[in-house]
Amino acid sequence: MVKTLIGARCVLRPATMEDVAALAAIRATPQVYARWRGGQDLAAAVARDLGDADVSTLVIVHADRTAGAIQWGSEEEPDYRHANIDIYLDPAVHGHGIGTDAVRTLARHLIDDHGYHRIVIDPAADNTAAIRCYTKAGFHPVGIMRQYERGADGTWHDSLLMDLLAGELT
Repeated sequence: MVKTLIGARCVLRPATMEDVAALAAIRATPQVYARWRGGQDLAAAVARDLGDADVSTLVIVHADRTAGAIQWGSEEEPDYRHANIDIYLDPAVHGHGIGTDAVRTLARHLIDDHGYHRIVIDPAADNTAAIRCYTKAGFHPVGIMRQYERGADGTWHDSLLMDLLAGELT
């Protein structure tokens, strides 16, 4: 079971179906939609995310309002065991340290409570704001994953693989 996590600037709480409308509205903003599409029916896409047994989704709460979502999944093969994180934020809170705090808070939980020694994240290679956010939390660039993700324009785009080892969390 996912528990509520308290960060310095935000709270991460388990997402429920009551959160679908607010999260879909954030996903519909042009800045978020450019990175986190999901088809025409974003409410259905968010509901699918919440129903995915392989992913845990938490709502990012800042100033008593829904500010976005952060998700994590894992590879549990013992010789390759690690966790992965993905996040989207309401553009209204971009640049205020909320994303860094959410990533840092979830990473601490994954390291301390789940025993992961390595966490990965894979922003678009041109998403400098996300890369800066993850770097502040302690993530390091590993390398470019070429033509990794299809963009809204239908063409393939590179992503940057970044990782964080347990001792590197800032």
